[in-house]
Amino acid sequence: MTAAIEGYLFYEIAALLVLAAGVGFVGLMLRQPLIVSFIAVGIIAGPSVLDIAQSDAQIDLLAELGIAVLLFLVGLKLDFNLVRTLGPVSLVTGLGQVLFTTAFGFLISLALGLDPRTAIYVAIALTFSSTIIIVKLLSDKREIDALHGRIALGFLIVQDIVVVIAMISLSAIGVGGAAEGDGALFDVLRVLGYGLGMLAFVVLFIRYIANPLVERLSRAPELLVSFAIGWAALLAAVGHYLGFGKELGGLLAGFSLASTPFREAIAARLASLRDFLLLFFFIALGASLDLSVLGASVGPAIVLSLFVLIGNPLIVLAIMGAMGYRKRTGFLAGLTVAQISEFSLIFMAMGVSIGHVMPDALGLVTLVGLVTIAASTYMITFSHELYRVFEPVLGVFERRGTEAEPEGGAKLAEPHDVILFGLGTYGLQIAAALRNSGSRVLGVDFSPEAVRYARANGFEAVFGDATDPEFVAHLPLKDTRWLVMAVPEHHTGLTHTDPRHALLRAMRDFGYQGKIAVAAHHEDTADRLTKANADLVLMPYRDAAFAAARMIAQDEAAPHPGTGDPEGQRELPA
Repeated sequence: MTAAIEGYLFYEIAALLVLAAGVGFVGLMLRQPLIVSFIAVGIIAGPSVLDIAQSDAQIDLLAELGIAVLLFLVGLKLDFNLVRTLGPVSLVTGLGQVLFTTAFGFLISLALGLDPRTAIYVAIALTFSSTIIIVKLLSDKREIDALHGRIALGFLIVQDIVVVIAMISLSAIGVGGAAEGDGALFDVLRVLGYGLGMLAFVVLFIRYIANPLVERLSRAPELLVSFAIGWAALLAAVGHYLGFGKELGGLLAGFSLASTPFREAIAARLASLRDFLLLFFFIALGASLDLSVLGASVGPAIVLSLFVLIGNPLIVLAIMGAMGYRKRTGFLAGLTVAQISEFSLIFMAMGVSIGHVMPDALGLVTLVGLVTIAASTYMITFSHELYRVFEPVLGVFERRGTEAEPEGGAKLAEPHDVILFGLGTYGLQIAAALRNSGSRVLGVDFSPEAVRYARANGFEAVFGDATDPEFVAHLPLKDTRWLVMAVPEHHTGLTHTDPRHALLRAMRDFGYQGKIAVAAHHEDTADRLTKANADLVLMPYRDAAFAAARMIAQDEAAPHPGTGDPEGQRELPA
């Protein structure tokens, strides 16, 4: 009998994994994050459709382990040194967005007929944005180091800190609600004492044990991963036993290793395991949704989704504009908070587990999550196209004299022989060779750090983006002979998302008469750029290979290379 049950369980898990792979592939084709696909898997596998997910206890166990690992990884990011590096814009924007969303989300929820307790839960859940999704999308677009990308990452860290505070508060409230009168006060004080004791243990662990222990374990990477998982599960179990929840225990486990030099390695190795285990959390969540009941939540879900999709970007845009940032930077950063996150669902699930809200509220927030995550993915992917559409009406969010952003007005007024976009390794090598040949080069990059590095090495450089029409309009194009585009390639097959094509179009629209050179890494990209009237397509690997082959061939023909032969001092061809 036991063997039959275990066999059936194996079949069930196998079916869920195959279904997840299939639905995930469809989601990938639709450019959707895995969260959306995984929730869809839960709905399809649940009782309302295929009724595959029947082993609730086993699926819930994997889901709880996934949450512990997820919060462990969040704790890994909570290094005091990292928190201290947050700039004023990240702090003000992050806190401002949280307060705005909570306040107005609460009022909207009340207007939709929710009771005050459920309304405050829903409002808080709407404040969290998905770091995983945003980092993935910005990385795919090569905008993680852009100014708006760095600001977005900053206020995401602020949101993560708010998540921690919210979950700690929820655990304390849950303990207080478990009893009445003097018993409730005693339980709160008891759990508070346990929490302070566990925190003291973690502090001592960080001070005396963490670094030497992790350094010793790092000699066997597999053991380091096993230790991290076991440590997260242990403290999660201890937290649950002491009454303040598995979530807080897993968070403290991650925090205890956040100051070690191996935290990035641990996080990288656990990322895939986190995604795998969270699959079961979202399957359990989707399977718990009764589609026949959710119909009543569709209207409120649409209202709250529009609030998140429109209200959150607007408040970020307004705050950044008040702090002196340009409307374009505020708009691009604001789009990153136009969705709720997996923490929103976990937060609501905690509220359901302690009896504060009904499962219908979790279903409502899940619907909002599906809508906002799906829509915001396209909003972030096509952010530059959206900016061009809305740019005429965004002037109200921009102050004159945007001193908060790096400026290069004086340099833009001076003539240059070459304007070079992209100050990475390849771009700086081109700039150095052109400068050595006597050309005056102006470097442009959308990463403030890249601009500072170039200036520190003696190059003329300004902050800017080739896809920004306002910036391009101020370039000194009249006397410029060459524009060189040396930015990393975003190979998606979509020409309208490629900054190279945006530059080519903008230059022709502004009547630029000089020549344009564009770097590419793929043959199909090079063909499209040639058809788009690029005068020269640079292919770094191919060009370097040809140059190396010529040098090797010439070297073989020389009798004594590098000694009596004057060719021994030759340089790479320009």
